[in-house]
Amino acid sequence: MKTREAIAKRIEELCEQNNITINGLATQAAVPPSTVKNIIYGVSRNPGIVTIKMLCDGLDISIQDFFDSPLFKDLEQEIE
Repeated sequence: MKTREAIAKRIEELCEQNNITINGLATQAAVPPSTVKNIIYGVSRNPGIVTIKMLCDGLDISIQDFFDSPLFKDLEQEIE
C-alpha cells in the first residue's frame, strides 16, 4: 500500500469510528469538503501535512494518533 492510500483509508476509518461523514469532518476541520474527497478518492496525490493536521484537529486527535495505525507499518517504497 502506498502512503496516500493509507492516509485515505485512515481518514475513512476515523470517520467511521467517530460516526461522522466526510462532509462532517470537513466542516469540523474547517477544510473544504472537496479537499477531503480529493484525498479519499486519490485525486490528491500528495496530501499535505498541514491539511492532515487540520483534519486531526477536527477529529480532536494528535498527528501521532493519526499515524499510530497498522496501515502505516509496512508501506511500499515510493521512490521509483
